[in-house]
Amino acid sequence: MLILLDRDGVLNEEGPDGFVKTPDELHLLPGVGRAIAALNARGWPVAVCTNQSCIGRGMIDEARLHLIHDHLRSRLAAQDSSGAKLDAIFFAPDPPWAATDRRKPGPGMLREAMARFRTAPEDTVFIGDSITDMQAAKTAGCRRILVRTGKGRAELAKGLPPELLPVTVTETLNDAVDRLTAASQDAVTD
Repeated sequence: MLILLDRDGVLNEEGPDGFVKTPDELHLLPGVGRAIAALNARGWPVAVCTNQSCIGRGMIDEARLHLIHDHLRSRLAAQDSSGAKLDAIFFAPDPPWAATDRRKPGPGMLREAMARFRTAPEDTVFIGDSITDMQAAKTAGCRRILVRTGKGRAELAKGLPPELLPVTVTETLNDAVDRLTAASQDAVTD
């Protein structure tokens, strides 16, 4: 199984103005290192698919984003001494007014990840905190989990569009991972 994750709101807090522009502005949510380490222990590839319009808006450049992602990787591994690792990070630098198919709700990044890891959509789960995350996953044919962290609680208050269902809803990334690993275990023991 391939696990794809949104970044802001799933792994880390949103930045002070909605954007993480420096490594110091990246603050992990509690327990996400442990959650990713549990996926790593299953041998499931874990990749991030994140819109980063701060590049297209001229707020940061790609070199700065790579520094932020290096910091993300080291913080995940260190959190709770989990040793968590990401197998890949995909990002769309497009601003909303010049979106390509890679920018969520487009499915481009998810399809790119599935091609890289040679995984079918039905064997892929996307975990995000927004309707655009769920739209990208639906279009790509992936299973969908919406977490209540980040924008998730507000998105749920507005209601999930019926065309996106079924969507599994969990409190946090940890809860989503617990659910996935339990379901995997049940499939093995049946």
